[in-house]
Amino acid sequence: MEPSSRSATGPLRLLVDLNIVLDVVLKREPWYRDAVTLLDAVSGGAAAGYVASHAIPTLYFLVNRANGRVAAVTAVTDILSVCKVAPMGTPDFQRALALGFADFEAAVQVAAALQTGCAYIVTRNAKDFKGSPVPVRTAGELLSLLPPPSER
Repeated sequence: MEPSSRSATGPLRLLVDLNIVLDVVLKREPWYRDAVTLLDAVSGGAAAGYVASHAIPTLYFLVNRANGRVAAVTAVTDILSVCKVAPMGTPDFQRALALGFADFEAAVQVAAALQTGCAYIVTRNAKDFKGSPVPVRTAGELLSLLPPPSER
């Protein structure tokens, strides 16, 4: 059963994995269109987007390496204007360790999603999240769960 697209406390909460953000910033095909449409929907209020705190310096590092400092600053500024940063502390990292995932970074993403009450994790790498207590969807799958633009 899918969570409803809107909860009593506001829009659907999504933890946006860094690969979705990078698909937009680096215009990576064939994923760019769904990723940019999803982030546009978040920006427009159709959902509440969150990113794990450790994703911000990683975003800067990867975009700086690919396209330079100005592009990296722009990418970080843009994602901070669209998504909230999930605050992470010692208990969240302990929770991530307790999940027992082979990919610790994915476990930290799950802990961030749990900490912020996210209904879904949006990623292209579902295999890294096997056994996640938070459902995992691609950007395209998530778009079908959001209200159409005419209803936002």
